[in-house]
Amino acid sequence: MKKVWIAFASVVTLSFIVLIWVGTEVYQTQPPIPETVIIQETGEIFLTKADIQIGQNVWESIGGMEVGSIWGHGSYVAPDWSADWIHKEAVFMLNAWAKKDFNSTYEDLGVENKAALKARLIKNIKTNTYNAKTGSITISKDRYAAILENYKHYTDIFSNGHEKYAIPKGALEDTTKLAQLNAFLFWTSWAASTNRPEKEYTYTSNWPFEPLIDNTITPDSQIWSGFSIILLLLFIGGLTYYYIRNHEKGEAVKHPDKDPLDTLILTRSQRAVLKYFIVISLLIALQVVLGALTVHYTVEGQAFFGFDLSSFLPYSITRTWHTQLAVFWIAATWLATGLFLAPMISGKEMKFQIFGINFLFIALLIIVLGSMMGEWLGVHQFLDLTTNFFFGHQGYEYMDLGRFWQIFLGIGLVLWVLMVGRHVVYAIKKNDDSKHLLIILLISVIAIGMFFFSGLMYGENSSLPVINYWRWWLVHLWVEGFFEVFATVIIAFIFLRMKILSAKTAGKASIASATIFLAGGIIGTLHHLYYSGTPVQAIALGATFSALEVVPLTLMGFEIRENWNLLKSNEWMQKYKWPIFFFIAVAFWNMVGAGVFGFLINPPIALYYIQGLNTTAVHAHTALFGVYGLLGMGFIIICLRFYSDRVWSSVKLKRAFWLLNIGLVAMVFLSMLPVGLIQAYTSITKGYSFARDAELLYSPTVQTFKWMRMIGDVIFSGGIFYFCWFTIQETIYCIKKKN
Repeated sequence: MKKVWIAFASVVTLSFIVLIWVGTEVYQTQPPIPETVIIQETGEIFLTKADIQIGQNVWESIGGMEVGSIWGHGSYVAPDWSADWIHKEAVFMLNAWAKKDFNSTYEDLGVENKAALKARLIKNIKTNTYNAKTGSITISKDRYAAILENYKHYTDIFSNGHEKYAIPKGALEDTTKLAQLNAFLFWTSWAASTNRPEKEYTYTSNWPFEPLIDNTITPDSQIWSGFSIILLLLFIGGLTYYYIRNHEKGEAVKHPDKDPLDTLILTRSQRAVLKYFIVISLLIALQVVLGALTVHYTVEGQAFFGFDLSSFLPYSITRTWHTQLAVFWIAATWLATGLFLAPMISGKEMKFQIFGINFLFIALLIIVLGSMMGEWLGVHQFLDLTTNFFFGHQGYEYMDLGRFWQIFLGIGLVLWVLMVGRHVVYAIKKNDDSKHLLIILLISVIAIGMFFFSGLMYGENSSLPVINYWRWWLVHLWVEGFFEVFATVIIAFIFLRMKILSAKTAGKASIASATIFLAGGIIGTLHHLYYSGTPVQAIALGATFSALEVVPLTLMGFEIRENWNLLKSNEWMQKYKWPIFFFIAVAFWNMVGAGVFGFLINPPIALYYIQGLNTTAVHAHTALFGVYGLLGMGFIIICLRFYSDRVWSSVKLKRAFWLLNIGLVAMVFLSMLPVGLIQAYTSITKGYSFARDAELLYSPTVQTFKWMRMIGDVIFSGGIFYFCWFTIQETIYCIKKKN
């Protein structure tokens, strides 16, 4: 075991050293926010640093990433504002010059004249005029005219609304705020279209693809994409060889003839946890309803089958609540599982455990309802910008809730760590064969509490590259990293208590699995940051190590087989049929959703063209729900199974399981994936802005695929209905029954 622990510690330590080093590079090489933007010919100051920074706060207050996207990060209905701005600015300048020099439009010019104007545009746009001494940027009067035209265009969108962008009328009416919002959008487009000092690529490594200004994929993105694929193949072969050689070498375990957990007695603290399962079921149902409303905005813009819904619940709010509730209920499920299993781990009912459970339950309700109300107030502009940052809408996908609610949730997580951690420590002190498994469990519990605070590492006026860096520490490392380790260990512990896995094998396998996953997962965080104003190191390291993330997922077929074999090993295992079925589905979606669809968008050469298209939504749904959602559901079911003394009817769970999985397959393959592939083709052949344009998204073909999503959504919703019905019914029974 010593070698296994050394490998784990080495991987984690070295990986964080690399991740933090890239973070320091992000701070030092991020695109500058100028003190002033000056018109070259007149010396007039056009806008200031305060305009840009306050404009970022305005953008956050209207929903930020939930209203279109910036640098490819955000929602899919409205355009990517940076890409859209660059394209419109370029078209305006080319047409203005064509009119002045040739009395024609740019498109009607001959090849030579087009080439001449395009060369002039590239020089005008891509030349870096930032003066580090004065902190100023200079722009030509021709570019200034194009910027003013864009100001007019975007002011109209956000003040008068845009049906096809799902932006309601009056989303932003304050003229000062509108000007500041435009200043921020200009800066994001400037960083994406201006070359870094002494480099032949922009601050965003030439993202987005825009042929008019020769924003094309860089050699670095191409080289590291190829390298990542080579590494993927190499390590898949190596890990498969290692697995086949060693997976049968664990301690042989004679499976018991009857269920070892059949005599478990529900403790008072476990009874107190049961109410979490009811609330979680309600949150799941609400999240699905909000998802249906959100996706409907993509076909009807402002309405829900004719009803003017956007006046009350605009798209930015329904999507915020939909994504946020997903994180809330999945995280709450896993946290409740930890609290529920804690007495099983220690074999003891600890003091004040019930008080802590009830306090966390009330805190969860306050955070969920309070943050949702704050986001609604913020988007409707009832809060000033600073108040919005703390209590309203922060504007960043998956961490939209205000800073106050983040801190409140962080305090709750610290309490959870103490409550679960003390049980684990008590069990570790017994120094039995499960010691190593319990130590890795304790590490994951502490990491879950600690890494949530990475979301507090930026401030109200931090720059976008810095915010994105820390945001992905939270979304990737916290959710996809240490929760994954926690889940692996919890499943191993459950199988250990069921005596179908030895303590030594469970401990060694859990530590090894965590090592393999984190070897790619920690540095692999950078694959979210290829084109976010970050240095080229993010591309090199992110591409390399995110490929390694996929490697263990390719072996999920073995896990599916082994879980299936468990069901056939003993008659009493049929009692756990449906929890194990959910774990089998998790392994399947881990392989398909996280593995196949994850790698579809992971290499830089792929992400360059398809970041922020519906291909991202495919990965998000199949990985977030398919893996983490179904795993959370499996945890709820197995906890209820331990303590329910009645025979379960399979009808509700059978329908829930198959409807959820079939519905997820249908919504992906009948709708999201076809739309994503159409967008990808358009992006590659014409330019990124065209792939996000309403002309494409509201074309008859794409609209047909959007409507076809209803098939999958209806099937999936049926699965949610049966799961929630079963869970609430069984939880109420367990609460009422006496031990």
